[in-house]
Amino acid sequence: MSSPDNGDVTDLLARWSDGDRGALESLTPLVYDELRKIAHGYLRRERDGHTLQPTALVNEAWIRMIRQDGPNFENRKRFFALAARIMRNVLVDYARGARSGKRAGARVTLSDTVAVTAAGLDQFLALDEALEKLARFSPRQAQVIEMRHFGGLNLDEISDLLGVSAATISREQHAAEAWLSRAISNG
Repeated sequence: MSSPDNGDVTDLLARWSDGDRGALESLTPLVYDELRKIAHGYLRRERDGHTLQPTALVNEAWIRMIRQDGPNFENRKRFFALAARIMRNVLVDYARGARSGKRAGARVTLSDTVAVTAAGLDQFLALDEALEKLARFSPRQAQVIEMRHFGGLNLDEISDLLGVSAATISREQHAAEAWLSRAISNG
């Protein structure tokens, strides 16, 4: 992941956490492109029929992030992990809203850029529920899946962010995917 200097981002995150709104303004251009890459990576793996654009996903996630009271980011790793989680939450919220809309036979849109078939909504929400269960007993495996499939990061990027080897991330991903597959099948 090509990114701005980690120290600059970490310093700005710390200043933002301390209430410096100027730091937020300086941070935005440094992280926005990277957030778009994460969103694009996730949406590239999405099911057919899902037309949420990376910019719309990032904008909604960014709005949710900056609305937090007293954000606390130790470093860029924590920031981007939170960004991936918020992007996932945006998509889950969308899927839940679309699920309730499908009963009326309507197509639901998010910011006029999302159109998704109802068939994938139940599967998406089942995945989210299984991922929440996985997080209770293996937080790192859940985080790997979140960063890989919801954040669009590759193994090396996740390895760098979590401070473990790519081989460890690969093992964690495979174990988590097998567990999730069983959980969803038995769901």
